[in-house]
Amino acid sequence: MAGYVEATWSAAWDAPSKRDRRGGRYHAYLPDPLVGASHVVAPDVAADASRVEGLVRRLAAHPAGDGVDGLARFLLRSEAIASSRIEGLQASPQQVALAELAAHDIGVTRGFTATAALVANNVTALRRAVTELVAAEVLSAEDVVVLHKVLLPEEKHHGLRAVQNWVGGGNWHPLDAEFVPPPPEHVRPLMADLVSYVNSAVHAPLIQAALVHAQFETIHPFTDGNGRVGRALIHTVLGRRGLTPNAILPISLVLLTRSDEYVAGLTAYRHGGEGGSPEAQEGVNEWLRVFLAASATAAEQAEKFADELHELHDEWLQRHRDYREAQGLRPMPRADSAVARLLNVLPAAPLVTARTVQCLLSVTHPAARQALEELAGAGILHPKQVERNTRGYLARDIFDLLTLTERRLASTRWNTRESPLKRVVPARPQG
Repeated sequence: MAGYVEATWSAAWDAPSKRDRRGGRYHAYLPDPLVGASHVVAPDVAADASRVEGLVRRLAAHPAGDGVDGLARFLLRSEAIASSRIEGLQASPQQVALAELAAHDIGVTRGFTATAALVANNVTALRRAVTELVAAEVLSAEDVVVLHKVLLPEEKHHGLRAVQNWVGGGNWHPLDAEFVPPPPEHVRPLMADLVSYVNSAVHAPLIQAALVHAQFETIHPFTDGNGRVGRALIHTVLGRRGLTPNAILPISLVLLTRSDEYVAGLTAYRHGGEGGSPEAQEGVNEWLRVFLAASATAAEQAEKFADELHELHDEWLQRHRDYREAQGLRPMPRADSAVARLLNVLPAAPLVTARTVQCLLSVTHPAARQALEELAGAGILHPKQVERNTRGYLARDIFDLLTLTERRLASTRWNTRESPLKRVVPARPQG
């Protein structure tokens, strides 16, 4: 049965203040296992889950890009940036794109901050969540530990925690904490239960993703980075269940905007009452309502973004035709030409060099250079010197669209008019 476990904290006599040197009793929360839990999903929650699942499936079938692969990569970057912002990291999309570029082009070594490199690493970790972890036949607790290592390579303490941690309060003891996760001896069996539940299909995909995220955040199995790993697991579950095979929902952006509701939902999940009680069931359903509302908003805003991306691509095609005609060339290049293929992959790679285009398209350096110069001539790409001997090419329209989408998602009205207090909002793109 879920409930609180009483424990005693020994005073730390080397703490800097009398308040920090306190010792005494505290209560850690021990959740019920997910496997075999008798969660009764309320009728309104079940109906809402079905409705939102329809929105997500419609997004996955959107014609933007090649299938929605370009959209997926773009939303993945946006989701990763937002996920990092929740942890206090700030980096512009262009900075992150430069950091990503450096991983694929040895000629790029500067032009981005250390924070941008950290966010780019978050992108890599999220990609792992929706590729390797989704493809794994059976997910294990060790897979989640590896994800944590990828996401926080500089973290001193990798592996499941062997110490008590807590959320809120001071740094020296859990006596004033807002929430104290399970004692360390319960972490390993609870994680084994969590991955067993991930490998099952007892509930609908969105319900399962919501329960996995809340349970993971309740276990808090790592000393640091639990939020980032927990958000990555949302996408892992949805990908494994086939709900988002090619698309990433920008759920972190929505949860970041509605952070008070997010925290209240997790609190309801944890503190609704003794396991199995009506109060506990209502607490779980309250959390599910918060998660489903965020998922619905994410799907709706992502679809709006996809519509705009599709319109932008059509505009690019017309701009490219006009340029080619002005140069005395046939209006439409061959479908298999480097320039036509590059135009289709720009939403996923809005900052490229000749070397990265070579790799992306498997073409020669002259072919890559010619495609880049042609799109630059059409005003679709803009040259940017990223190193002394390396020229990058920037699709500004893509970054402008990303910025406007982020501004909408940062608004409590989803229209850029009103944002949460202290929320960092990306600046408007320059006209």
